[in-house]
Amino acid sequence: MRRQVVQIFRERLALVMQRSHLTPAAFARSLGIDRSTLSQVLSPSHDRLLRAETLAVLSTRYGVSVDWLLGLTSQERPGADVVEQVRVEGQAGSPTDDRFLRWYAEAENAGYPIRTVPRSFPDFLKLADVIAYEYAGWPEIDTDASVRWAQERLASMRSSDLSQEACLSLQGLQVFARGEGQWSKLPASLRREQLRAMSETCRALYPGLRVHPFDLRHTYSAPFTVFGPQRAILYTGGLFFVFTATKHVRLLNQRFDDLIRAAVVQPADVPDLLAALAREVT
Repeated sequence: MRRQVVQIFRERLALVMQRSHLTPAAFARSLGIDRSTLSQVLSPSHDRLLRAETLAVLSTRYGVSVDWLLGLTSQERPGADVVEQVRVEGQAGSPTDDRFLRWYAEAENAGYPIRTVPRSFPDFLKLADVIAYEYAGWPEIDTDASVRWAQERLASMRSSDLSQEACLSLQGLQVFARGEGQWSKLPASLRREQLRAMSETCRALYPGLRVHPFDLRHTYSAPFTVFGPQRAILYTGGLFFVFTATKHVRLLNQRFDDLIRAAVVQPADVPDLLAALAREVT
């Protein structure tokens, strides 16, 4: 627990220092500490926090709450109005509506890793024709916009060090390969092409992209996404449950870790699994 607190504090202290536009020496002087103390606090090799009186100076001078600095809240300003730590947003006909894409962009721009349990499998891994097929019955979804976002997201991952993890069910992949359930009218040739393309993408982007298939016979998860340390959302079909409290985001991160531990195929082996499923499509 202390290591997590120190890591969050270090990241948020560095952010405050960056915003100040001061040199490290000048920033240290503004807090009444020397440069070496600041360097130790910012160094990953040290497990150190600032003293309480220095935290108070930091909070007052730079307008950030001590609780935020220590990762106890996502509310940055001291004295900020209390907001709901769990918010329910309706009219979520799509698991990837404009709000979801905005949260995605905010986390991505901040450099946060994104961890998701998708409804089927991540849209950025889908071919355009598969997206069009899957969302054909969702009139509220702009299919063309969804395809553009998926292609832009995949291009961003290919050209940067963005980190993405996905946990999904092995049975969901098998159902897709066999053309069952919602995929029953998707042509075999397109299912085969999709699995081959997904195999190649997972191989090319590993380890930046890590997919963890789990066995539904032993574990289950509703769709949810963790957008870094400040927000997580749970999709229930028609509703988004939006979590912003640090403790809630941490719990969903822990649940994602549980799904990783339950995985029956390791990320490095997922490309071979997908290629094998593609060969089985008839």
